Amino acid sequence: MRLLPLKDPERSWRQIKAQWKKDAEGVGEDFAAFGGISAFEALIAREGDNQGLYHLTDGERVHSVCQVRRLLMSRYSAPALSARFVNVSPIYDLGLTDISNYAQMLVALFSGVVWLSRDTLSANHIRFLLKSPGDSQFFAALKVVTPSSPFSKFTIEGALIECSLKETTASPAGAAVS
Repeated sequence: MRLLPLKDPERSWRQIKAQWKKDAEGVGEDFAAFGGISAFEALIAREGDNQGLYHLTDGERVHSVCQVRRLLMSRYSAPALSARFVNVSPIYDLGLTDISNYAQMLVALFSGVVWLSRDTLSANHIRFLLKSPGDSQFFAALKVVTPSSPFSKFTIEGALIECSLKETTASPAGAAVS
């Protein structure tokens, strides 16, 4: 899965909503009842061209959407990435797929944000707001300090992950971050 910007947010969001509506209505659920959907629609409507909206896709289906922004924050000496307003496909909320697929999707979303911090939206600090505090269980292993970890700091407080990335040495363009 890849985390990609919504190139034409209004058009893309209409396509995502159509897919997600079909998924929800396929099991008899009212798509309009999904609370985060209206918040994401408000982001699209008010923020114009620079809203930082991204979608996690496998090329066939969109699994989640979120806002990712590079911001100056008083607690950090350099810009940080803030990822929030995570919405997931109804296939996860309605149990049409199992919990391990949900965990894999969330980890892929977080990994995409880490990749953005090393590539397009250069930042050494990340604030990632999960859908709920219960989702933090899927990231608990990242709190363990190991030499191969890309993080110099990794904390989870409720639904908020805050982490700082280790400084990297120059690597060839397109090389994977370990």
